[in-house]
Amino acid sequence: MKNKLLDNQNNHNNDFNTVYVIDDDIHICTAIEQMLELQNFNVQTFNDATVLLSKIDKQWPGIIISDINMPNMDGHQLMTEVHNIDNHLPIILLTGFGDISMAVNAMRKGAYDFIEKPFNNEHLLDTVKRALDKRALVLENRHLKKELETHSSPGPRILGNAPSIVYMRNMLNQVMDAPADVMIDGETGTGKELVARYLHDHSIRKDKNFVALNCGAIPENIIESELFGAESGAYTGADKRRIGKFEYANGGTIFLDEIESTPMLLQVKLLRVLEERKVVRLGSNISIDLDIRIIAATKVDLLALCDQGIFRHDLYYRLNLVTIEIPPLRNRIEDIPLLFLHFSRVASARYHRELIPLTQEHKARLISHQWPGNVRELRNLAERYVLLGAVAAFNQQGATEEEKSTMSLPERVEFFESSLIEEALTNNNGSIKGTMNELMLARKTLYDKMKKYDLVREKFLS
Repeated sequence: MKNKLLDNQNNHNNDFNTVYVIDDDIHICTAIEQMLELQNFNVQTFNDATVLLSKIDKQWPGIIISDINMPNMDGHQLMTEVHNIDNHLPIILLTGFGDISMAVNAMRKGAYDFIEKPFNNEHLLDTVKRALDKRALVLENRHLKKELETHSSPGPRILGNAPSIVYMRNMLNQVMDAPADVMIDGETGTGKELVARYLHDHSIRKDKNFVALNCGAIPENIIESELFGAESGAYTGADKRRIGKFEYANGGTIFLDEIESTPMLLQVKLLRVLEERKVVRLGSNISIDLDIRIIAATKVDLLALCDQGIFRHDLYYRLNLVTIEIPPLRNRIEDIPLLFLHFSRVASARYHRELIPLTQEHKARLISHQWPGNVRELRNLAERYVLLGAVAAFNQQGATEEEKSTMSLPERVEFFESSLIEEALTNNNGSIKGTMNELMLARKTLYDKMKKYDLVREKFLS
């Protein structure tokens, strides 16, 4: 675990090695480029400030070295434009005509540092490293702040600590506000609509409509009017204007579940809407502009359907700009107790029933089950458990002889030990003394086991 954390940290630091250099003197640019590339920095040189500005945004993980005296846009003007994009993006200014007052003025305006030509390579290199460290820290703090806001804000939550779920949440947070369509790929019951709602409810579109549509549940003869709308008289029975799902979701998000069920003829029109961001109601010639995010979901291999001629390749590649893969529950068994407890608590509040803790036998049943219905199956089991009790709920679930745990005996022992400690910490609201008494463990033993299983006391405080 420690080595993995170190590897991740090293990879993270390697992301922050980009330096943009702009100077009207090509020899200066070349000298800086060669010096930094020898130190394994990713360097790009410019002689046009407008081109440089077009390549940076608030998430750009780099810094800028700029000459002050340049034609068209000098270093001070460039710094102003850069800080309009991101006020915390470090920019190092160079000049051959520097003096104290100019240096002070540049620092007051937000320059990270001010270096006179001819410069000392070691000094410039040290300044670049410090500036990149600062950039990494700024972006990391922004990411953590957004993550905290996401978990504390109202709306759906994606629970779990399995690496695959953590990775998926990070992906979602990266594309949360990006104007990009998203494809969600996951088995039945993994929570595709929950992921779509999570994207919408935590994004800048949250105050607009979220429209969910199951493409496999709408008769083929009316799906076109459902999606695009229709004018009065557009077809038999259309006695009034109908607003389609795309138009109703304008400004917000439309979720197209089971996109693989879309009829082939409709796929052509759907592709046009995605590319043009316009929709025309049936029976009308007026196009309606759309500001919309489209999230499609599938439980099958769409590319295989394309090869079979059932799904259009061009529509597949248009939808497949960002793909979010939801792992099946059997691949994240460490999250099963947490999810079951969450669903049980929700059911207990809904049905006004007391929540009785699971026995170790029933916990073992949870872990060994293969969960073909994924999270939906687990939620249903939790509700039956609260309503009917453990015996009836687990007997109804059943277990075949083919179901065998994928965990070895030592892995089972560690998993159950970790679950017991986690349960005790939860029962005692993170109190070490209370947990020690419940488990009859010495303080040092408890701390050692918590460290072993990455259990942090603060997570259990209420």
